[in-house]
Amino acid sequence: MNFVPMQELLELGRRKGIAYGAFEFWSVETARAAIKAGSNLGLPVILQCGQTEIDMMGGFEETVATVVIAARGATVPIALHLDHALTYEACNAAINAGFSSVMIDLSAKPLEENIKGTIQVLERAHPAGITVEAELGRLVGEEGPLVVKGPEAAQTDPEEAKRFVEATGIDCLAVSIGTQHGQYKFEPKLNIPRLKKIHEAVKVPLVLHGGSCTPMAQVQDSIRNGINKVNICTDIVLAMGKQYVATQSMNNFKYTTANLFTPSNEAAQKTIEEKMRAFALLDKY
Repeated sequence: MNFVPMQELLELGRRKGIAYGAFEFWSVETARAAIKAGSNLGLPVILQCGQTEIDMMGGFEETVATVVIAARGATVPIALHLDHALTYEACNAAINAGFSSVMIDLSAKPLEENIKGTIQVLERAHPAGITVEAELGRLVGEEGPLVVKGPEAAQTDPEEAKRFVEATGIDCLAVSIGTQHGQYKFEPKLNIPRLKKIHEAVKVPLVLHGGSCTPMAQVQDSIRNGINKVNICTDIVLAMGKQYVATQSMNNFKYTTANLFTPSNEAAQKTIEEKMRAFALLDKY
């Protein structure tokens, strides 16, 4: 199947003033949970995975095959996105396998190296119609092999963002405004004034990483001020893990594959539907 370039969905969200969630998956079941959620709401689906999840599924080509199986009968557009690739080689492998979007994350490097490396990926991706996301600023927490320590990370500078977008021609930009990868170790408070300045400085869709566990009122405030994509992973893992434990604690529980795993898959779908509705500003917080 042909996946939709993520840029098309984000530009649609930008015109509507809403955001679409990008939901981490690592199996047919987790991909299907997001696709069912989007189908129920009539909203497009962005499925994303990093190298850890790709390894769990057996590789880039196997990841694409996983989504093809999960997407049979889908009634909404689906984008397949590589999250937090650290090298050109990983982006190239994803493109060759059939991903419709890649993220090259060189945010840990000096600005000029980030620009140079991002342009290299763009020169490979754009002729093939593939969306490219990049990042400026760094989030605390862990995302695959990335570990950033400290109570705060270096947040995105609006002027650097303007320079970066103009120099690269990037399709969408992930910004750091106070979120964290994984579960928070501090009280989240998004830097909306900084986001407003970034939004004024650049004319591409903006991406919020670390959307899990962030108060939804703050997330929606960020969407009203320029965010068009919100990444979600930990909230799905938490929903499935908690349901997995609760299921086994039920009276007279009997171990079968359906009894054990179906409730967790349903918990994932419910969580994703709630996020989708909130990001599309259908539910107010």
